[in-house]
Amino acid sequence: MTITTTSPPADDISQPAQPARPALPLGWAIVTSALAGVGLDAAFPELGWWPIAFVSVTLALLALAGRKSGGAFLVALVYGGAFFVAHLSWAGRFLGPLPWLGLAGLQALLFAAGAIPIALAYRWSTRTLRGKWGQLVIVPLLVGGLWTLRESIMGSWPYGGFPWARLGMSQAGSPFAEAVSWVGVTGLSFLIAAVCAGIAQWWRIGRRRDWRGLVMPAAVTALLLVTPQFPTTPAGEVTVGWVQGNGPAGYFDAAAPGAMLTAQTAATMPLIGQPMDVLVWPEGGVDSDPLNNLGTSRALDELSHQVSAPLLVNAATRRGENTYNTSLLWPPTGGEVQLFDKANPVPFGEYVPDRWLYQRIAPDLIGLIGREYTPGTNSPHINLNGVGVGLAICFDVIFDDVIWQGAQDGAQLYLLQSNNGDFRGTDENLQQAAFARMRAIETGRSVVNVSTTGTSQAFAPDGTLLDDLPADTAGARVTTIPLRTGLTPAVTLGTWTAGLLAATSLLGLLLLGFAVRR
Repeated sequence: MTITTTSPPADDISQPAQPARPALPLGWAIVTSALAGVGLDAAFPELGWWPIAFVSVTLALLALAGRKSGGAFLVALVYGGAFFVAHLSWAGRFLGPLPWLGLAGLQALLFAAGAIPIALAYRWSTRTLRGKWGQLVIVPLLVGGLWTLRESIMGSWPYGGFPWARLGMSQAGSPFAEAVSWVGVTGLSFLIAAVCAGIAQWWRIGRRRDWRGLVMPAAVTALLLVTPQFPTTPAGEVTVGWVQGNGPAGYFDAAAPGAMLTAQTAATMPLIGQPMDVLVWPEGGVDSDPLNNLGTSRALDELSHQVSAPLLVNAATRRGENTYNTSLLWPPTGGEVQLFDKANPVPFGEYVPDRWLYQRIAPDLIGLIGREYTPGTNSPHINLNGVGVGLAICFDVIFDDVIWQGAQDGAQLYLLQSNNGDFRGTDENLQQAAFARMRAIETGRSVVNVSTTGTSQAFAPDGTLLDDLPADTAGARVTTIPLRTGLTPAVTLGTWTAGLLAATSLLGLLLLGFAVRR
């Protein structure tokens, strides 16, 4: 008697798959990574072609999967280098190529190092995962978690991190943006990466004739599309005046003492006589310390009397031995001035970490940075006649904890102050405006984002643009701003989302590694 056996069809999704080899030869993987990295920049403003983010990440994972650590590092370095060099080109607008390429190079190296755990997850899962959906569900979720873990590390280290280019932030103009009110920017990054990893894995293991392999990415995409923004509770309105003075705000702008104060004051004059609850100036709108300069203090007293409203201004202030980048709520009647100090001064912009080292590397450049701002520790929240106001000063807007703390402390709207004078003619201010819009959606609160040189905007709690001023234009607006109370899940969960994703991903990777050793 002859016994015969039959093998399951190659496209039977119920059978385990063994995608051991890289999907692309190394040469093609490098070319693909370079193109995909440049493509990811196009997903962010100025272009804002958000769907390209999905194409870019999918191609990046196809180039990475199946490689050993060295190859994975190389293709990820090419991808990260192409992306960050394109995305951060504004960093060299006035300061030259060294800051630009130095920052982009550091980010690319960290990005490449973070690709090694992802490559290990691919290799180890190939050898250990069996069953119906292991390769098509568990692997993409694990890869999405490891991608997000890399973002979290790069956003907090070194020198406080640089969470400027998180994947979730590329979706400010997409229909998926409302999901940030539930899961935050970190959670949205995870979901996008998981969708892309699901598509890449379906293609990679040869299930392309079986569309059931796309169930996971299709389900997550559908969930993102149908998820509405988490509702917050209407709590009235305030009238906000805001002024973009277009003064000499950059490092290399020729400016006489008091020039910024003069430019902001002149741009404010059309608002005199219009009723408002507060008048907002941008970061650096006052170029002398009103806490220690009697002339500046008197000028602000006079202006607040003219507009019959408190002023939210910003200046470098000196208290004791420390210098701070400070927002000040200046009352019109000589009352107590409320202060918020910038929580995250810009490394190599507002202070120099390890100055002794970098002074030897680039003495002329480091010598330009004379001030050493001290990070603030006070709450990013002020009380405006009973209305809670959340604050963030320029670079602060990309740090989740500053935004979340403002809402947790009772903010009913956000007033953001920034200085983009060193990046005139670039898309830096547009990227920052996208962050401001995402913060409105994430917290369910209105955001007024005021810049020295533009662009400046007011966003409703759902991210709708209420009013704006273009770049390189002096102007002023008075806008009625809706107030909201109640916390979104993104704010309530806070760091728990990133922590849970990090812990789960690391545990999954360790379990795979242990299984391989067994």
